[in-house]
Formats: sequence, C-alpha cells, structure tokens
Amino acid sequence: MSQRELLDRLPDGILLLDSSRCITGVNSAMLALTGFGENELVGRSCDGLIDWHDSSGREPAGGAWPAPTRLRGTKAITPQLVLVHRAGADPVPMTVTGTYDRDSGGHLSGAVLSLRPPPRGRPRVPGGIEIVSTVSHELRSPLTSVKGYTSLMLNRWERLTDEQKKMMLGQVNHDADRVTRLITELLDISRLETGRLTLRRQMIEVPRLAACVVEKVALEYPQLEARTVFPPSFPKVYADPDKIEQVLTNLVENACKYASPRGLVIDGTVEHDAVTVRVHDQGEGIPASDIPKVFTKFFRRASGRPTGSGLGLWISRGLVESHGGELQAESNVGKGSTFRFTLPLLDLDRLQES
Repeated sequence: MSQRELLDRLPDGILLLDSSRCITGVNSAMLALTGFGENELVGRSCDGLIDWHDSSGREPAGGAWPAPTRLRGTKAITPQLVLVHRAGADPVPMTVTGTYDRDSGGHLSGAVLSLRPPPRGRPRVPGGIEIVSTVSHELRSPLTSVKGYTSLMLNRWERLTDEQKKMMLGQVNHDADRVTRLITELLDISRLETGRLTLRRQMIEVPRLAACVVEKVALEYPQLEARTVFPPSFPKVYADPDKIEQVLTNLVENACKYASPRGLVIDGTVEHDAVTVRVHDQGEGIPASDIPKVFTKFFRRASGRPTGSGLGLWISRGLVESHGGELQAESNVGKGSTFRFTLPLLDLDRLQES
C-alpha cells in the first residue's frame, strides 16, 4: 500500500511538511476540507494555508507554531484553533494537532499536521435525559463511598489503626478514579457525537501500554490473570496514548465483568498496512443475537455482573474509528470471546523524509 493510500485511511486532514514548512504531501480528507487540488497544495508554504490565529484574531499561547526550542527530537503540537484558507471561499476555523521534529541545532526538520473542522451549528447533547440519569446513578455509589470513608476518618482518626486508614484511603483513591472515568466517558460522548474529539497523536508502544493496563485493572480485579503476547518487532503506532489506553481498559474490564478474569490474552499482529490488537477471554461467550448490540449505548448483557454505564464499548468503537481503525467482536458460546481493533500503520520518519 502506498503512502498516499495509508494517509487516505485517516479521517482527519493531513499535511506533511519539510524543514522549510512547505507542504510535501496531503490526503483526500485535506483536499475535501480545503477545496484545493493536490497540485495546488504540494510545494506551497504551510503559512500560506494556515493562519495561526483563531477566529477572534488571537494568537495561540506561545505565539505562532512551532515555538522555538533548542530541544531535539519529536514534539507534540498542542491542539489549537486556527483559520484555514479554502479555494474560492472564506477561511474556516479548524483544530490542528500533530508532531514536529527538530535536529540537534534546534532547527525544524519536518512535521505532520492533523486538521479537523470544529462542529457546525449548535452542539447537540445526545440522549440528554437518559445519559444524565445513567451517569448520575453510576456517580452516586463512588461518591457515597468517598463521603463515608472521609467522614469516618475525620471523626475517628485517633481510634483507627494504620491498616484501617490505609484501606480507607485506598478505597477513596479507587472511587475517585472511577468518578474521573465516568466524567471522561460523559465528555467523550459529547465529543464523539459532535465531532469535537481531539486526538493528541504520537508514536506509542502498544505492548507497553497493554502491560500497564493489565497492571492497573488488577488493582480492581485481584484475581486477574492476563498475558500480553506481542512479537519483538511490533512497531510503534501513531495514536493518542490516552485514548488507546482507554480502549484497552474497557476491553479488559469488560472481560473481567462479563466473562472471566482468568486466562485473558492480549496479543497483537502486524499486517502490511495496519496492526491488530486482540483481547481474548475464556468466558461463556456472547450469543450471536447480542453481538451487534454490544457496541450500542447503554447495552449491558444479563449474564456476568452487569455494572457501569453501558457506554464503554460504544465509546471504544468511536475512539478506534477516530484513529481510522475498526473495533469488532466475535464469540463462540461456551468457549469465549475476542474483541479486536485495528490501527493504521504509519511510519512518521518515512513520511517526513518523503
């Protein structure tokens, strides 16, 4: 698969820049966003296409991108609202993210910019009453626990043993993490529905991320037994580490809740243009009639120990698709289930050098 075909798989508009900030490559989404032809963009200065001021005329914090630095290596561009010029039309505001490289002298050596238009019209809050009702119910339990334990420690501090204090503080910390995740889910729903999700892409090591997820989930499920199996040459992928960690966490936790925490396997394979990551469990499996439903909002199977908001898999699919990948499920009743997602395989070094 050619470089252009790889770039065309990404939903965001992509610009490849050289050391002079001239455009060396684009994808189809970028052409559609701007209305320019490829021959009109390649070779021109990025500064002639992007106005690094937002729609109110203000410069981004730190001045025009990229901010001068003597640090070498790859740096992430803080998401910014900029104005992008279009063919035969007024400039439009877009959100730009990406990465850029600087050599040992601090000079720009190349960059990859990712642009996505902000939502048009008034943002819609999807399923407002239903979502508020569900999330409010899920928030009540951890907040009640936090309130109870902190009140107990404040009123009986001197009478509690160190072991009791440690247990209570650990539970408070756990419940605080749960509240944070629920709020993140609520925000992700709005951003996915309105197209405002911003990805902070960088080159990430999925095997290391998977091992970190297993370690964190094991704090909530001490009986968790999971192996990570990745080939030594498994490549880095260009993705948002927080979002991919969220996807993996949802998949592993779902296996613990609805299948079995024992015998989990997280593995990865490499195709010529993408990587595939799978989470296998050894549970009772999912009936064929439920497979299409597991990625819908608020769906929770009757088996297992149904907890949570019923939003995790729906959000996970949206996060994977925003990266240009796919999230799917397959299952054999009585033998277990496999959730697998793909991520496009892009070599940023090769893209920036081309």
